[in-house]
Amino acid sequence: MSDEGRSWIARLTDAALDRAGWGVHTARDVAEEVKVALRAMATPGGVRGVAMEAAWLTAHAVLYPWGAITEQLRPDGHYRHYRTDGLPLVQRGLVVSAMEAAGTPIVLVHGIGDNRSAFAVLSGALRRRGFGVVHAINYSVLTALTGDVRRSAALLGAQIERICEQTGSDQVHVVGHSLGGLIARYYVQRLHGDSRVRTLVTLGTPHSGTLAAYLLPTPLTRQLRPGSELLEELAEPCRSCRTRFVVVWSEMDQVIVPQRNARLEHSSLLVEEHQIRDSGHLSLPVDTRTLHVVVTAITRSDDLSTHPIAAGGEAFRAPDTTDGHS
Repeated sequence: MSDEGRSWIARLTDAALDRAGWGVHTARDVAEEVKVALRAMATPGGVRGVAMEAAWLTAHAVLYPWGAITEQLRPDGHYRHYRTDGLPLVQRGLVVSAMEAAGTPIVLVHGIGDNRSAFAVLSGALRRRGFGVVHAINYSVLTALTGDVRRSAALLGAQIERICEQTGSDQVHVVGHSLGGLIARYYVQRLHGDSRVRTLVTLGTPHSGTLAAYLLPTPLTRQLRPGSELLEELAEPCRSCRTRFVVVWSEMDQVIVPQRNARLEHSSLLVEEHQIRDSGHLSLPVDTRTLHVVVTAITRSDDLSTHPIAAGGEAFRAPDTTDGHS
């Protein structure tokens, strides 16, 4: 990108931060992160990432109408009786080596303006690897205009209760993309959802907000702005949380600005963080490195000792954390 293009981005960032009441020093820091993203795009991996983002955007547009149909929960299956004789080798291995992980439902929560089609690739990959119940939920497409994170979190909790009742499971794992991760975090952290959610994996979630939220002035997007009342509430000290958080973020995320706002640092939460350098926001759920992180985190969810999980060789340890946890 030309110097003129970089200057335009820097001016736009400064203006947004000024409206948010942030200082010039912070604006310069964000501008530096924008440059990091641009450099990531200029690498061979970044070029592949841009191509993947464009390809998935096209495929997603085709799948979107299908994803608007609510998925019916199918609790019956191989794992109800733990029979392995009819399973493929990969699935059989998971059931034998990690039976509890294989039988624990996985709940997928999509992002703003999206639906369960965002997880068309991830859900199929998880089922092929032997996980018995993988359920993607939908919330209203009007959430961007009329939604509220707190209300959505309460509705998510009610859905998880129904899933547990229908499957006979005491707990679930949750994977949330973008806004879906923030909704799940509020449920876990503020609505006592940690008694139900064993592992929460967030993909490109604006844990500290995003400047992109200034583009649409709605009650929901105001909650997603850096320093919002909702985000300040989540940042406050809270009681000990039993859920393990696994955070995946990308240097090339074009929706979470600055990209580091998809990281999660909280003294009361157990957080494992993974950085992917060259994946776009929409394609995070279809990235094979994301699948590796999800599968490994879920199968290790009962082991709270340190296990760095490499996202395609790009595991990231935050400088302010110890042994990969914050």
